Amino acid sequence: MKSEPYSFATDFFQRTFKIFKMNKGDLISKVAEDANLTKAQATEAVNCVLANIETTLKNGDKVAMLGFGTFSISERAARTGRNPKTGEAIQIAAKKVIKFKPGKELAASVN
Repeated sequence: MKSEPYSFATDFFQRTFKIFKMNKGDLISKVAEDANLTKAQATEAVNCVLANIETTLKNGDKVAMLGFGTFSISERAARTGRNPKTGEAIQIAAKKVIKFKPGKELAASVN
């Protein structure tokens, strides 16, 4: 297993500006620890929550979690853009995008 080289600048930056990352595996581990579940149970719980959010959004509905935030679908209109390499005009297709609006408590907790 190859480890990343130590970088004083990166370490200093992360400690100074409190940059931490959490991926799905980290979330599952934290849920297992905090809820006193096995990793398999926590994995099932996290996957179930995410699948239900996905299904609700696919159906065109909003997912609102009081205090946390709201997931919704928005339509992005077709538009004309530019190829940055050639400057040529290109047509960008319309598409649906997922939006997240944090709730009041979540927004206040990070300030």
